[in-house]
Amino acid sequence: MRELLLIGVGGFFGAVLRYVVSGIIPVKFGLPTGTLTVNLIGSFILGFLLYSSLFAPISTEYKLLIGTGFCGALTTFSTFSYETFALIDEGLVFKAVLNILINVLGCLIMVYFGRVVALALFR
Repeated sequence: MRELLLIGVGGFFGAVLRYVVSGIIPVKFGLPTGTLTVNLIGSFILGFLLYSSLFAPISTEYKLLIGTGFCGALTTFSTFSYETFALIDEGLVFKAVLNILINVLGCLIMVYFGRVVALALFR
């Protein structure tokens, strides 16, 4: 039961931050940049958290609170997928492909940066 509470609390804050960030960052170049922003932030946080845990003891509770709850609610790949199909439905296939590339490559890069920061701090 404690695990579910931790995930729920983290999820609450992640979902609220997703809502706030998506609301204040306008669409740029016809792309859903709010979604991109939260995906990049969440990818960095998750990369940092999980790679830091290789060098510093991070409790299962923190992993559940931050990794599963907060990052799980913050990152929005379901929204990303829907928005990508919405672009396709509007006939904006190039923008849909661009949205996929920026989100996937950007999030991979942010996990890498989270790893780099964790390794620099804890190695």
